[in-house]
Amino acid sequence: MDYKAAGLYTLDEALETVGFGKFQGFVLGYAGLGWFAEAMEIMILSFIGQAVKSEWQLSSGQESLLSTIVFAGMLLGANTWGLLSDNYGRRKGFLTISMVTFGAGLLSTFSPNYLTLVVLRGLVGFGLGGSSVFLSWFLEFIPASNRGMWMVVFSTFWTFGSIFEAALAWIVMPRLNWRWVLAFSAVPSFALLILYGVAPESPRYLCMKGNTSDALRILEKIASVNQTKLPPGVLLSGRSNDKDEESSPSENTAPLLPSLSKTTTQSKSGFSSFFMLFSPKLIRTTLLLWVLFFGDSFSYYGIILLTSKLSSGQSTCFPSLQSNINPQDDGLYLNAFITSMAELPGLLLSAILVDRVGRKQSMAIMFGLAFIFLSPLLIQQPAVLTTCLLFGARMNAMGTFTVASIYSPELYPTSVRTTGAGVASAIGRIGGMVCPLVAVGLVNECHQTAAVALFLVAIVVSIVCIQLFPYDTKGRELSDTS
Repeated sequence: MDYKAAGLYTLDEALETVGFGKFQGFVLGYAGLGWFAEAMEIMILSFIGQAVKSEWQLSSGQESLLSTIVFAGMLLGANTWGLLSDNYGRRKGFLTISMVTFGAGLLSTFSPNYLTLVVLRGLVGFGLGGSSVFLSWFLEFIPASNRGMWMVVFSTFWTFGSIFEAALAWIVMPRLNWRWVLAFSAVPSFALLILYGVAPESPRYLCMKGNTSDALRILEKIASVNQTKLPPGVLLSGRSNDKDEESSPSENTAPLLPSLSKTTTQSKSGFSSFFMLFSPKLIRTTLLLWVLFFGDSFSYYGIILLTSKLSSGQSTCFPSLQSNINPQDDGLYLNAFITSMAELPGLLLSAILVDRVGRKQSMAIMFGLAFIFLSPLLIQQPAVLTTCLLFGARMNAMGTFTVASIYSPELYPTSVRTTGAGVASAIGRIGGMVCPLVAVGLVNECHQTAAVALFLVAIVVSIVCIQLFPYDTKGRELSDTS
């Protein structure tokens, strides 16, 4: 159907016309703050474990549980927040996410004992599981033509959050204690609550729900702030657009997934959006994403925790890696800060590749480079070389993590986008839960080779999985209905 001849325009045409301007800049800042907050809360795991272990005389297993419980909470949260946001709106999603994360994060600073701290950090993890909501929300405001680049820019907030947390711990831990680090790390979540009132709902979500008039008001606001104009005519609702998708596809701009039946869309509510992920048209994508996110998270967090253990001077297995430093001195924080900085060139590399060679090959290339950097650590290396190798491995692991986070919401239609991306992220959290037991447990037991070998296997499986995805999403419009 010729929409222009009929005096109609689609949401994607509207977003292309108004372009990326000041309005999307605010959306980028707000959504990015959500990822900044999550990165800080995750990086805490590299610093407070040893301090809490010393203060409360904990075992290595209890120390590892502090990390594992956060990922367990994220596993539950990723499923919960995705369903909430797909059924009740993106704004309601990140409001409750921010409330839970800030509340539990602040209360954990006053934990009187180990059990209380574990419970509260689990609740923090539950809130952090909603990171896919922020990502999907921002994604739905961006024109398709430069979506890859802007999603990489969005991912820099994670990196800067990691770097900021390393710097914060470096300054605060030697002078105060771990409780102050927890308190300061809750501040970004509080800022999300303060700014919530001016954050708009996703016009794509509103169109999908049939609220075209509300979506139009937001588009008009975007055009006004960006000092542009909407296309002439009437905005076509997502549901109306669905009727004609199959009759007018094109190779480059066709929606990423064909629509399912209209009756299925109308009957979808509550937890049924989860079961839609296993429909004949989505199940292959869903299962492949699960394997990809598990392998990606397992290797990414493994490199982070491996850095902490090998750089802290606490290993009794490798005398050449030991020094006179302890967790309260500068060595651990300096190495964590340096390896966090590795994420910046990783983001630059992903920005260069993502819209040139596509999502699939970008991930395959960077996974391959991560494999090359990690392989020498199968045997003991000098301390400086170990840090350099972990720098390169983390650089590429972050790049693949970034592109995977862009790829997953692009693959799903709006009606199940945050659910699909959230569940895939949740499976990644399982990798994050297993990872501390491997990276901390095996290295503590002098099995560095076994730990690194497992990370390499995860990378190889992920590369194979990437090649099995049926198509790339480079330059394609998002699908609005399922």
